[in-house]
Amino acid sequence: MATRSWADWDHLASRYNTVKPRRLLALDGGGIRGLLTLQVLNSLEAQLRARHGGDPNFRLCDFFDFIGGTSTGAIIAAGLARGMSVTELLTFYRDFGKEAFTKRAWYERWKSLYANGPLQQKLEATFGLGTTLEPKYLKSLLLVVTRNATTDSAWPISSNPWAKYNLTSRSDCNLKIPLWQLVRASTAAPVFFPPEVINLDTKRPDKEFVFVDGGTTSYNNPAFLMYRMATEPAYWLRWTSGEGQMLIVSVGTGSAPELGQTGDSPERNAAGAALQTLNALMNQAAFDQDLSCRTIGRCVAGPELDREVGDVIPRDETDHVLPLSSGLNRSFLYARYDAILTKDGLKALQCADLDPACVSKLDSIDFMDDLERVGKAVGALVDVDAFGPLLGTAAV
Repeated sequence: MATRSWADWDHLASRYNTVKPRRLLALDGGGIRGLLTLQVLNSLEAQLRARHGGDPNFRLCDFFDFIGGTSTGAIIAAGLARGMSVTELLTFYRDFGKEAFTKRAWYERWKSLYANGPLQQKLEATFGLGTTLEPKYLKSLLLVVTRNATTDSAWPISSNPWAKYNLTSRSDCNLKIPLWQLVRASTAAPVFFPPEVINLDTKRPDKEFVFVDGGTTSYNNPAFLMYRMATEPAYWLRWTSGEGQMLIVSVGTGSAPELGQTGDSPERNAAGAALQTLNALMNQAAFDQDLSCRTIGRCVAGPELDREVGDVIPRDETDHVLPLSSGLNRSFLYARYDAILTKDGLKALQCADLDPACVSKLDSIDFMDDLERVGKAVGALVDVDAFGPLLGTAAV
């Protein structure tokens, strides 16, 4: 049997070797719409900083014990777990969008719309060539969701050194994967970017895999996945669940439903159909994770999911929100922040003048300012008082 000790956690051991309430931050995929996420996080970081002494060096990794993301959310999650501020990540994204979403020459677009070179170089420069998933390089636990196209399976890879495939005794230890490369694998959206090939053991050809965007799995919103990884004994974190023991904050990149085929025109061209399918998959997966969190956990903030279930925030018979003091024995507190990128959704955020078609695309680099504006509007809805007893003190 493999041995596990707190020495495996390096400098993080003192933070994680006690039983105490835990906070998780889950970040959706969505291409350049990550700018929307970042503006929400900007509001969250500012409020939490003010509540924890106003230290200008405060970072979200000081509050959240486990930060995870898919695709563009993986870029942000990795940056936060490394100790970057939201302001630093906003600068990264403003540059990243212009560099990464530069189309290939027309005769190369049969492969993918964009080359991976600019994105790879940006990730290498930001995270460092020698930085891996090992705890010594991080300031909090990290999860990156990608999809192994070789085995046709979702691969949620965390930095938990006790996880089965993270044990350093393994020749194919996941912790040895360069952080930039793992994030690049999570962002390899079909049609947009080429896949990423990772060799987990250079001595074994069968350990070379092709990875594509984590958004093509069921975990474009990784919130409920993170809850399972935090509490299920098989993952070896074994954190305590409960309304007073766990908080999950989930941030989207904007839900962008797109009207599809009609009976009069049931078919689309291959490229258009592929893009619509990817967008639909991301939206539906995010919805499922969100609804699971709202029903298993106790929702304290979030937009309406649909007309049938509403926002699933617990209310009494007079439709007043139940106070947290009325314990419902749910598994965690849950807050969801997202935008609905439709005409009505934008109007509700005082952004009625924006075109939904322009801000909903994964590669909307010509509308980055508009995306930030929408993000600021969602960020204005953030109120950390909703976290109740989990607001507490900074985790570190």
